[in-house]
Amino acid sequence: MAFKKIKLPLLILSAIAAVATGWMMWSKWQSEELWGYMPLWFFLSAWGAIALLVSYRSKTKDADRMLGLACLSALILSLGFPPLPFTTLLFIGFVPLLLAEQSIASAHPERSGRKVFWYAYNTFVFWNIGTTYWVANTAFFAGVFAIWVNSLFMSIPFVLFHLIKKRMPNVAWVSFVSFWLTFEYFHLDHELSWPWLTLGNGLAQYPSWIQWYEFTGVFGGSLWILLTNVLLYKVVANYYFHKVGISLKSLWKPFALLLLPLLLSLGIFYTYEEEGTDSEMVVVQPNYEPHYGKDHISDRAKFDRHLELTLESVTPNTQYVIFPESSFERIDEGKLNQAKVLREFRSALEDYPDLKIIFGSGAYRFYTATEPHPPAVREGKSRSGNVFYWEAYNAAFQFGMKDDEVQVYHKSKLVPGAEFFPLKNILPFMKPLVDKLGGSVAGFGMQEERSVFSSPEGFDIAPVICYESIYGQYVLGYIRNGADALVIITNDGWWDRTAGHRQHLLFAGLRAIETRRAIARSANTGISGFINQRGEVIAASDYDEPRALNGTIKLNNKITFYTKYGDLIGRVSIFLTALLLLNLIAKAWQKRAESKKRV
Repeated sequence: MAFKKIKLPLLILSAIAAVATGWMMWSKWQSEELWGYMPLWFFLSAWGAIALLVSYRSKTKDADRMLGLACLSALILSLGFPPLPFTTLLFIGFVPLLLAEQSIASAHPERSGRKVFWYAYNTFVFWNIGTTYWVANTAFFAGVFAIWVNSLFMSIPFVLFHLIKKRMPNVAWVSFVSFWLTFEYFHLDHELSWPWLTLGNGLAQYPSWIQWYEFTGVFGGSLWILLTNVLLYKVVANYYFHKVGISLKSLWKPFALLLLPLLLSLGIFYTYEEEGTDSEMVVVQPNYEPHYGKDHISDRAKFDRHLELTLESVTPNTQYVIFPESSFERIDEGKLNQAKVLREFRSALEDYPDLKIIFGSGAYRFYTATEPHPPAVREGKSRSGNVFYWEAYNAAFQFGMKDDEVQVYHKSKLVPGAEFFPLKNILPFMKPLVDKLGGSVAGFGMQEERSVFSSPEGFDIAPVICYESIYGQYVLGYIRNGADALVIITNDGWWDRTAGHRQHLLFAGLRAIETRRAIARSANTGISGFINQRGEVIAASDYDEPRALNGTIKLNNKITFYTKYGDLIGRVSIFLTALLLLNLIAKAWQKRAESKKRV
């Protein structure tokens, strides 16, 4: 009753806060200032106003309680996600939402589906805002799209679980776990893919807890979180609905499920010894602000800063120097050894004849009219009016100090909107808007297989570019092609001083555990450093500082169970989901046939 009295004032305050924050963001954008945490407050207040408005207009007597439970789940899941240190909250994050689902199912058995969807969607919108608001710092509409569309995708498995629970209660909890894991698995490989909030990623803060990812990958973590939520829900639900007291006896199963994988992981963590051959590397963080500053810096100034930082840390024993993503301007792949930046580095570093440099850059290739044209090939006209065809790439290169072959990899896990136009055949009318907002309509060129960079010493390095590093199954392609270590080149300055760059760093550690490959990470702005085979960050720069770090990592060629078999848990969940959905459809048809007979 008290909440009803303040609901309207809260709604008005939220709307005012959204307008005020939006105006401040617009002003900062106009004056070329970064937003920082402002998108968080804008999205929270804007969606808060919408949720309060719906609740205010609702005639359902328990609407406020359901909204409270939905928001509580979102708060718990957000606080449990990196880089905040409250990871254990993930193991109870779904419990309030599950309580809301059961309450709705009991109070509104005939029209519960839409209500369950609405409150689940509220949970997932607030969770996405609380953890990935920073995407809007890259591009505002990309942030809006990522939050609200991703929340829609998350709501689908929850509503399907609700339908299964109504019609086949004996397999309800199997469906809850299976549907969510299937969603996460499919979310790795479609044009709107955004798997940042895969539950298993949420455990990245503490690599000592999840050493068994070398067997399961991140889906092992998702399974652990989901099963623990189910067992804790059963305990809490008995108290919430039936006033059955919570005792140690009722908690032993969830506690056992929580502790056993943790103890197993700690045992692996403290007994694991890194394997492989030592390799000295230097990672360089040139520290250019990517929104407004980088484009105003000359190629000569960029070269000078990269060289200065390299010379500060390189030694005669250094085997690799790593520069970040998009270090230099576009390179013509038809004339690689003639590229000015390569010639200048070879001249400046001739005292280090065995040194190899890996760097990221824009690149392009020209096509003739008669050659087969990949989908991303663009058409242009020269000043003389001649038509030419070309393809752009976000590329990684490796070259040595001698005039040997320059090795190339084209980034192939592209960022939707920024690097390719998703669903362009379905949404062709969006092309002008995407182009105007700085996205790519034609998109960048890709390649089918992951490339590894070889060396005369017999070692192979995986050149992982930015966004690719959050895809465990994708990174396996490098390892299966022989990579002995991972080099991640990225630019994390798009997100300002928010959680984004720290999350991205921590997720890299998951790839180290899964594959037992050490990582050298170079960020233009963000955090550069080294990660060992246990997933620990062993050396790191600060955000927003030009710096080079010299470190030694192990080059390892052993194959883990996960490297060999991939996401088994995800594939098993697809099989279970297919069986459950077929049963659900059969039940629906049977019910329809029975109702026709009665008529």
